[in-house]
Amino acid sequence: MEESSFGRLVFMLCLVLSALCLESSDKNSTASVYIVTLKNAPLAHSFGEELRRVGSRHGSAGIYRTWNISRSEGGKGASIVRVHESLLRNVLRGENYLKLYSYHYLINGFAVIITPQQAERLASRREVANVVMDFPVKIATTHTPQFLGLPRGAWRREGGIENAGEGIVIGFVDTGIDPTHPSFSDKSANHRYPIPPRFTGVCEVTKDFPPGSCNRKLIGARHFAASAITRGIFNSSQDYASPFDGDGHGTHTASVAAGNHGILVVVSGHHFGNASGMAPRAHIAVYKALYKRFGGFAADVIAAIDQAAQDGVDIINLSITPNRRPPGIATFFNPIDMALLSAVKAGIFVVQAAGNTGPAPKSMSSFSPWIFTVGAASHDRVYSNSIILGNNITISGVGLASGTRTMHKLVLAVHALNNGTTITDDINVGECQDSSRFDRNLVQRKLLICSYTVRFILGLSTIKQALGTAKNLSAAGLVFYLDSSVTSFQLGPTPMDIPGIIVPSPQDSEVLLRYYNSSLSRENVTRKIVGSNAVAKIVGGVKPMYGNTAPKVMYFSARGPDPEDDSFKDADIMKPNLVAPGNSIWGAWNPRGIGTVEFEGESFAMVSGTSMAAPHVAGIAALIKQKFPNLSPAAIGSALSTTASLSDTKGEHIMAERSYIDPDANQSPATPFDMGSGFVNATAALDPGLVFDIGFDYYMSFLCGINGSSQVVLNYTGESCSAYNSSSVTALDLNLPSITIARLVGTRTVLRSVTNVAGTETYNVGYMAPDSVSVKVSPTRFSIRNGETRVLRFDFRARKNVSVASFGKIGLFGDRGHVLNIPVSVIFKMAS
Repeated sequence: MEESSFGRLVFMLCLVLSALCLESSDKNSTASVYIVTLKNAPLAHSFGEELRRVGSRHGSAGIYRTWNISRSEGGKGASIVRVHESLLRNVLRGENYLKLYSYHYLINGFAVIITPQQAERLASRREVANVVMDFPVKIATTHTPQFLGLPRGAWRREGGIENAGEGIVIGFVDTGIDPTHPSFSDKSANHRYPIPPRFTGVCEVTKDFPPGSCNRKLIGARHFAASAITRGIFNSSQDYASPFDGDGHGTHTASVAAGNHGILVVVSGHHFGNASGMAPRAHIAVYKALYKRFGGFAADVIAAIDQAAQDGVDIINLSITPNRRPPGIATFFNPIDMALLSAVKAGIFVVQAAGNTGPAPKSMSSFSPWIFTVGAASHDRVYSNSIILGNNITISGVGLASGTRTMHKLVLAVHALNNGTTITDDINVGECQDSSRFDRNLVQRKLLICSYTVRFILGLSTIKQALGTAKNLSAAGLVFYLDSSVTSFQLGPTPMDIPGIIVPSPQDSEVLLRYYNSSLSRENVTRKIVGSNAVAKIVGGVKPMYGNTAPKVMYFSARGPDPEDDSFKDADIMKPNLVAPGNSIWGAWNPRGIGTVEFEGESFAMVSGTSMAAPHVAGIAALIKQKFPNLSPAAIGSALSTTASLSDTKGEHIMAERSYIDPDANQSPATPFDMGSGFVNATAALDPGLVFDIGFDYYMSFLCGINGSSQVVLNYTGESCSAYNSSSVTALDLNLPSITIARLVGTRTVLRSVTNVAGTETYNVGYMAPDSVSVKVSPTRFSIRNGETRVLRFDFRARKNVSVASFGKIGLFGDRGHVLNIPVSVIFKMAS
């Protein structure tokens, strides 16, 4: 979209919104964005039979072919759009409305600005399937390639760094991208770097995204903001009416998955190694639908997903989650998840962040079995500095900063005020935000002690401003103690361009202040403070330390079990699918981005969240897709899941943090509801041996098996459940690489089928039963050739009445070295 056309769009939206508000004022109703779906099938469903025929010709349930319907079915797409426009004209004849998007590829529908009364009239039409009000969504490395074993494992085995991910396109629905970042340049390619011919995406050209922004690495970029504009919260100068990333989040996630290899990381003048994405030769396509100041909305996100599928991406990374559980008879039935189901049908592997709402149970924000949900875990690199006090007490802290070579005197900010300043004049003076408030003679060559308050978290005060104060006053360094207002806030490493440290513990902050106060000098008569004999030395935190026990599931990572429906019962689906590095992750950043104050102006940032974990898996999935181009999305997910690790670097079971406050002191062994199948193992995932596959028909049968769902399935997919009811399956029947039984009453038989994607091999089957449950396995040993499928039967019997979840596992051990782990979870048991 050209800049001028975007301006016209904003103008039109303002006119229509004004007219709608005037029109509806007498009815006490306000126009809103609604997502309307029709009963006719979208393009991705209209060729289902042909897809099934192609799969049958390959003779394997695990084979999918990626189709580019945007070219072969372009005329049908235009026809669907005309149907949308005709319906709106007929129903809302002569009235004000504005269609924002037409969806025709993954779902058949549109987003439109209308009043509630108009929405009711549309919903009453025979051809209309569903009308849902738009809902909000939100956003949820230099060392992790080494920690995941990529250089000596997956990269080396599959042709080296220069080949890792070549030909695979990863689509990012996020906050956009900084196209000038070296992580996305194609200049370093030492040989031809062709764009896959199946990809038909475009690069939008705007003032902020000029010609030449895209290249052979960054091959597509679009932005979607129509729904946000209708709310009057979109500011084209601050939010960038282009694919340009005004936040930094989208730039970061894209670089983690597919950023170039060997990019020098320099922050605050310090060198922190060389960055690389998991699949450094993969292509990147950006679909901006999230914005820093307000997040985003489902109508824009669906438009982005729909466009990514049309353009021909192989993988979609969603480091975003809904702000709330979507409405509907079941969690799975919402416009975003149903659009992603169609994407999966088209052969696209979808990765989504689990959400940062942990560690509470059932805090998952990514629910559906066709989406690969990723939680966050730590890795073994840490940055830690410390301050050594004059009484030989050492206090640990955080700060990506150099140290001081010698001891320096300490001075508390409120004890270094100039004659014209008092605490009464400025109650926040202790935060060191204004150098004019201080006496330079009292601060120079000393370590200035400042207060880290809640104002830093709110962005009202900044570390950079305090650093400027310290430099203006010629301080030897900067020391922050934790104010009581932030006792439960987790502080991460913060870059500083002078010696500095943040003491993140309230207890240690008290130790620091107690030592300082005990060394104060006062006048004999007035008792006025005239100085302090307290001294300290900062030990720098620029050099990383390795060998920390890892991984462990981070406290913020959302947890299962998966909620099934509005009654919030437990579904027979394990979530998350697995965990990946998501704590203190270096990644590309936009210097103009405002996503984190600490890294403003920097080209790299260290960020934590499940948003960072998801692109690790998206990049590794690109490596799997490159090696096995015909594997279905479910089979790719299986390869990732069954090969995941259950042990940390010490060979012990992976731990999970259980508390937001002091998480290191509150941890216990991780369960499948914390970490899914385990921690991603990139090298093993490229050689899984066997895969568990699920075709689109099985997902449909599962959805049709949910009570009252037939009409909803028809509404979203255009397909009748009558074709699937005869083979209706429950969630437990889905051929997932895990087994979760929400209610085990008496005995339950579970079947799983495995397909061999390696050479002929003989497997032994072992198991560890959950508490109060007996397990019977058949067969216990089998031989399987390449391309063959075997059905495994597992009989679970409740031995006691227990309402507490327990966990076990099933292992498949091949004589050629392949090992598959299948986690088992049983929540409620009742003996027959």
